Amino acid sequence: MPTLDAVTHRRERLMRGFALQAAAAVSKPAELDIAEIRHFPIREPVSGVRYSLLRVKTRSGITGWGECAFDPGADLKSLESGWLGKPAHAYATIRPSTPFAAALDVALLDIAGKACNAPIYRVLGGPTRSKVRAYTSETVIEVPAPLARNQGKAYQNRILTLVDAVPADRDFILAGSGLLTPGDAASVATTVERKHPLWFDEPCSHSNLEAVRKVSGETVVPLGFGRGIHDAGIFQAMLREGLIDLVRPELDYFGISGSKRIAALAEPYYVAVAPRHDGGPIATAAAIQLAASIPNFFIQHVPLPTAPEDRAMRREIASPDVETTRDGFLQLTKSPGLGITVNVSALEKYHAA
Repeated sequence: MPTLDAVTHRRERLMRGFALQAAAAVSKPAELDIAEIRHFPIREPVSGVRYSLLRVKTRSGITGWGECAFDPGADLKSLESGWLGKPAHAYATIRPSTPFAAALDVALLDIAGKACNAPIYRVLGGPTRSKVRAYTSETVIEVPAPLARNQGKAYQNRILTLVDAVPADRDFILAGSGLLTPGDAASVATTVERKHPLWFDEPCSHSNLEAVRKVSGETVVPLGFGRGIHDAGIFQAMLREGLIDLVRPELDYFGISGSKRIAALAEPYYVAVAPRHDGGPIATAAAIQLAASIPNFFIQHVPLPTAPEDRAMRREIASPDVETTRDGFLQLTKSPGLGITVNVSALEKYHAA
């Protein structure tokens, strides 16, 4: 058995060795420091839908990709001045103060996954599921825009005609887009109750919680909110008051990290999460990673365009094709990071003017 002096001497040698290693690490450029940020604005050829892609490179050459909503006034130089030279693993410090915040969050998590040789959902503690339930725009029934406030029976009959056209074995979502008054929204919810929609999305404006309370108190149809909500505190207030049945954070605003925090707010209230996503395939890849990292995920919208040219563009931009469903489910990727490869030449081809 070694003596106490021998053990002490060995510990001192180890501590000196660790100190030298730490000093050497400080003297070298950090491998995961951000060296380059590039913006790729993209436009679908037929639909004209635009979104922004962000490519972030580290000093060691690891590349991460993210996506956010297109904003012609977005200032890339401001983003660069704040993030060039910072470590890519500092994604938790991002706040949605710039249009690029969501894309930066996803890109840095993509880098973290690649650095760990693991999908993002594993970096974030998942997977919480083996596949991701999904729906396309074909599942959504948009309520007709009201001609005036306080619509009557004729308007309710129009809604009922749309709902009756849905096959009995098919789920559907009724989308109000925040256009209805609380009274009309409550009437529409009553009209469709017996058809059992998955939920009534944005039945009225969320700006007045008393208005939302009127709709919530008069129907058993689940209510979903999230469009235009850029403050997590609004979700918290609706959850506390029991006014919301489905939390729908905008992925292109909150990113993966912010959406995950909102999901954590909803979990104690037994409220499920169906993130909003109206962008391209990189956002879909991010949505899959988010879904697999939260326990209260419900379903994910995949905004596939109708034009074959637009769908071909999405497949050309990112591979493999993560937007194809199997029996109504998206598949988890097992490759590191987002699990996709981005075709830069295709981004140049579909550059938004």
